[in-house]
Amino acid sequence: MNLAEFEITGQGRQIDILKKIYSSERIPNAFLFYGPAGTGKHLTAINFLKLLNSKKTPAVDHNIEKLMEPYVQFVIPLPRGKGETNDSGPTEKLSEDTISLIHEEIRKKIDNPYHQIRIDDGFNIKISSIRDIKKKISLNFDDVAYRGIIISDAHLMSVEAQNALLKSLEEPPSGVVFFLITNNVSKLLPTIHSRCWNLEFQPLKPLEIENILIKYFNYEPDEVKKVSHFANGSVTFAQKLLENRFDYLLDKTITILRYSLGNKYNTAFSTFTEIIDGNSKEKFFIVMQLIMKWLDDVIKNKAGFEKYYFNDYKETFVKFNNKFNNVNIQETQSYLDWLSSLIYNNVSLNIIIMNTIFKLASLTKG
Repeated sequence: MNLAEFEITGQGRQIDILKKIYSSERIPNAFLFYGPAGTGKHLTAINFLKLLNSKKTPAVDHNIEKLMEPYVQFVIPLPRGKGETNDSGPTEKLSEDTISLIHEEIRKKIDNPYHQIRIDDGFNIKISSIRDIKKKISLNFDDVAYRGIIISDAHLMSVEAQNALLKSLEEPPSGVVFFLITNNVSKLLPTIHSRCWNLEFQPLKPLEIENILIKYFNYEPDEVKKVSHFANGSVTFAQKLLENRFDYLLDKTITILRYSLGNKYNTAFSTFTEIIDGNSKEKFFIVMQLIMKWLDDVIKNKAGFEKYYFNDYKETFVKFNNKFNNVNIQETQSYLDWLSSLIYNNVSLNIIIMNTIFKLASLTKG
């Protein structure tokens, strides 16, 4: 790869910064790439590593793309194996089926840098994975200009794991560059931030999302146009919308809103739980995001805007504004955003849903 080829969709300013760093020949030991999921952070790390190796070892592009060691050490969240302790290796106690799944998910990531790795119960980056980094970076590979350590979902490191990583970030061997990738930068310790070059990735524009979904996921143009404006600038979220029958979810979200605003609590609750199949946190999060988009449309309509998310359901928020023009939508959005966050704190999903319905209902009670 040469400098002119180093381009990532939707991240022109970020790539310009990295090009200047490359041209200066003063390469930081570690980068922290943060921003929405599915905006090109992983692909940027891969391509920047290829660029760093282009002068001394120009024939390693393929090996870097394939995440092959020693060129790349790829660290991801993993499930905990039966009988595993902190002294166990990262995959030592995992079943053969789980290990096969891990290999398959990494293969998908190699083929498609925008693929989101999904491994059941893979909620943490183990301290054993961090110790494994220390062992491998101590090995000498003079024939490689730069080796990359890519830590995906870096926010899923425990405090203990982050502290274990700090020494490697402080004193890495020459020719080793860390790439910490996250969509939740607030969960990383300040000491991690301070030892990395921080680079924020921006949400993608709808057309950029559409082009990536067509190129990397083989979706049809008509399919991607439906979801791109709802995707919060994230290819990952756009794909989730497509995987979960977007048209169906859109229609059911309107149904939930109608029943909630009409104070029909039981029917609203039944519809909500029917959508999420009892306990699907992913579908719950999608529906909550769609509700927030509808509330955005209420605000837009009140302010006189003409472009909306729910264009096919325009009559719903126009009618709402005609009847309830003085309600505080922003306060409701803040509350619903807080409710959504409780899903990660082991709060009962049914309790969150009921509180969502009660809050929506309060908008029509004056």
